[in-house]
Amino acid sequence: MNSTSLQTFGLSLFIVLAFIVIGIGFMFGLDNPVPWIMIGVLVSLPYIHKKISARQYLSWNDKLSVGIKSIDDDHKKLIALINSLQTAVMYPSGETFERQALKEVVDYTVYHFKREEDLMQQNDYPDFESHKKTHEAMISKVTEFMEAYENNSEGAICDLTKYLKTWLIKHIAGTDQQYCEHLHSKGVH
Repeated sequence: MNSTSLQTFGLSLFIVLAFIVIGIGFMFGLDNPVPWIMIGVLVSLPYIHKKISARQYLSWNDKLSVGIKSIDDDHKKLIALINSLQTAVMYPSGETFERQALKEVVDYTVYHFKREEDLMQQNDYPDFESHKKTHEAMISKVTEFMEAYENNSEGAICDLTKYLKTWLIKHIAGTDQQYCEHLHSKGVH
């Protein structure tokens, strides 16, 4: 059983127990505070769940912008695709959806890296080889996760999603920011 299934089971068990506590609590009178507290907790569960779930997703902010529209648009799309993969992980809806979401992330990442590398080469970015190696290392790591996914889909997909989210934000906020000044000086925006 994966962590998502355990969380769902735990939440379901909590809700059932809360209703039992409410029922038993009201047997002791309407002035008993315990059932009212449990009702308050149950009413707030959707809000709490939304807040907790929101932390699982990436969001774009202007600090991530490299100031090049095509690259920023690619990064926004990658964030959306990783969020789709996160949805597939959090709300299991079948292996087909999960595999499709994973394929879209990997395919678009490869496409984006090619576009970014072409842009750097066309504009003689001096640190091109180093940047390209970070892309290759990431693709290599994702390939390892993909192989692990074939053997243990539930564990590997969670680890892969976590890796992609962390890597993408660190890469955009760090490594990608390094080429901005050079490409801007070449008129790329």
